[in-house]
Amino acid sequence: MVTSPELDQSTVLRESGAAARHLARICFKTGPPTRTGVELEWTVHDAADPARPVNGERLRAALGRHSPVTLDPASPAERLRHGSTVTVEPGGQLEVSTAPRPSIAALIQATEADIAQLTNLLAGAGLTLGQTGIDPHRPPRPVVETPRYRAMRQVFDRRGPAGRTMMYSTAGLQLCLDAGEPERFAARWALVHAVGPPLVAAFATADRHAGQRTGWASARMAAWLAIDPARTRPVWTPQQADQDPVPAWTAYVLAAPLLCLRGDGADWTPPPGVTFADWIDGALPRPPTTDDLEYHVSTLFPPVRPRGYLELRYLDAQPGRGWTLPLAVLAALLTGPDTVDAARAVAAPVAHRWHAAARHGLRDPALAATAAALFDLALAALPRLDLPAPLHDEIHRGVRRRRAVAERGQR
Repeated sequence: MVTSPELDQSTVLRESGAAARHLARICFKTGPPTRTGVELEWTVHDAADPARPVNGERLRAALGRHSPVTLDPASPAERLRHGSTVTVEPGGQLEVSTAPRPSIAALIQATEADIAQLTNLLAGAGLTLGQTGIDPHRPPRPVVETPRYRAMRQVFDRRGPAGRTMMYSTAGLQLCLDAGEPERFAARWALVHAVGPPLVAAFATADRHAGQRTGWASARMAAWLAIDPARTRPVWTPQQADQDPVPAWTAYVLAAPLLCLRGDGADWTPPPGVTFADWIDGALPRPPTTDDLEYHVSTLFPPVRPRGYLELRYLDAQPGRGWTLPLAVLAALLTGPDTVDAARAVAAPVAHRWHAAARHGLRDPALAATAAALFDLALAALPRLDLPAPLHDEIHRGVRRRRAVAERGQR
């Protein structure tokens, strides 16, 4: 997230209007959609015994100079060869965040090279990447402890165990897409929300956790939905149509309770129920700054989060090169106003069914039918991505296979 040039990070916020203006500047940057990025998470396992716990020391030894500072404060935290950064999540999950690329082909090529480098680093330590959206072998267990993670755990524990499951056991695929031209931004914003439930269903990989069937197609998404609706529910709903997303996001941010209250000590746990709007109104000893606002935004986890670009957070981790399929599908659906409008129309009847998608996946006939129709639209638009022939053919085959699975789900 980029800090506004008009307000530095120490600017004190004394009224909600100033906060709203800052959010509009940093979270909604419109323009021609040219760049795409991805963030890939994986659980990490012992190659010989995937149920064996993997501690931070073993991860640090495997990653070496690529270790993040949360794992090794003295690490140079070097990027992988093609520019991706490596981070380690609270449960020891690894995340690779790519540099944005000007084409889907360039993004896939660079990302696959960095994944190969990461895989080799882990293999040297007898470790391997997981293949699903939730740890199928081990129960939730902390690996990395920071003041932020401790505060998150304390707050999430007030509502039950779902927060620990999310923090320590889940792995997702995040797609980062340009917001688009101002006149089409609201439609793109609506589209990436509306197709969420059918794509959650189509790409669910998280039905088994800690050695047991969960009863969910995506237990990862189930954990997110159960944490705290004030910070995980969708910002957009079908009733909003093409309404301006800026006021909706502003209201969401200001109404969300604080998750972390940064300080000099190890305890960042905030008082229960204090929202950012309350903080502006004087609920805490000192007033918030723009830096506090930006940090607060980093603790909100809706399915789609605006960060100057659109960060789609609703997909499970995919096995192998499977991550390229939802990337290509969404990129194809966003190639023009015609595909955006057609996909929104197809998805509209199920655009609110996040819970059903997580629970039933493609066993839900309506979600399966919608996913199949979206795959048809994506396949028709796939040539617009200008992929090299071998990559185009690979993705075309993969999407057709997913479409066939979705079609079977309608029966």
